[in-house]
Amino acid sequence: MPEPLGFAIIGCGMIARFHAKAIQEIPSARVTALVSRTKESAEKLLADTGLPPCPIFASVEEAVKARGVDAVVITTPSGAHQEPALVAARAGKHVVVEKPLEITGPRCQAIIDACDAAQVKLCTIFPSRFGDANTTLKAAVDAGRFGRLTLGETTCKWWRTQQYYDEGGWKGTQALDGGGAMMNQAIHNVDLLLWMMGDAAHVSGFTATLAHERIEVEDTAVAVIRFASGALGVIQATTSVHPGYPKTIAVHGDRGSAVIEQDDVLRWDFTLSTTDDAKVKERFAQKVGASGGSADPKAISHEGHRRQLADFVDAVQQNRVPKVDGREGKKAVDLICAIYESARTGKTVVL
Repeated sequence: MPEPLGFAIIGCGMIARFHAKAIQEIPSARVTALVSRTKESAEKLLADTGLPPCPIFASVEEAVKARGVDAVVITTPSGAHQEPALVAARAGKHVVVEKPLEITGPRCQAIIDACDAAQVKLCTIFPSRFGDANTTLKAAVDAGRFGRLTLGETTCKWWRTQQYYDEGGWKGTQALDGGGAMMNQAIHNVDLLLWMMGDAAHVSGFTATLAHERIEVEDTAVAVIRFASGALGVIQATTSVHPGYPKTIAVHGDRGSAVIEQDDVLRWDFTLSTTDDAKVKERFAQKVGASGGSADPKAISHEGHRRQLADFVDAVQQNRVPKVDGREGKKAVDLICAIYESARTGKTVVL
């Protein structure tokens, strides 16, 4: 058995707790260091998650020199992902970055290039790809069961209070959040849509700030897409819809349609049905019934993180590409930035 992969968690805020819990459930991984601007935040993370005691560092530069650190998990604010990722890669450490990979295409590419140059593994955290219903949907797409894809839809009609933005410091800022409902909350949906439907070719978008004050970014956004395949798509993203509803992903084609709400299958209809279709409907009928963070960002499970981090550890040990590498992570950022450009200019943007 190889030695467990040692992770340094960089940033000790809310999302770091999901990673800490997930890593503890992976036999071939362990947390070997924490990086935080304040020792108190790191100590609280240890107490909240039950992590075994480990060294606490004030800088990434110190942490990557520490014994037992093979990889880093970056959970800093979105617009502060590039710098620690470059430090870690140049030190020969594998890199995991919480979504988004970064807030612009060039910043994403800088991380990808640094990891390529250092020959270390890189992944972007998109745990929705590892949900059972979504992997079942992807398998149906790959099997051609929808025929010609015609329409893809995704909604993230979530709610966040004014307090959420007021207490966050970096939340709602252009420099560190990179955007609002589309970049922060709905990026999971955007990633799923691209995973199911393929690359986008053209996009038009509108954004607005309608339910919140004192933020620099949108709380409401819509976009329409033409995919490279010729299919069309629609994205709705909000933190302005009270009380907030579970996210959805829908795939339609000339031979079938499927609609998933969170991890529940609402529709699963094909011209040519199989014996497995009834099993799919039964397995995923109201399986979750949970908000998935629609009104509370803490109300999500860390199971998706566990599955993705387990895949990453296996990718390192088997010297293969992680299922969601940096290039995959960049695609959603590129599309969202194009939506923002369209909203700003009033023009359709070609990707």
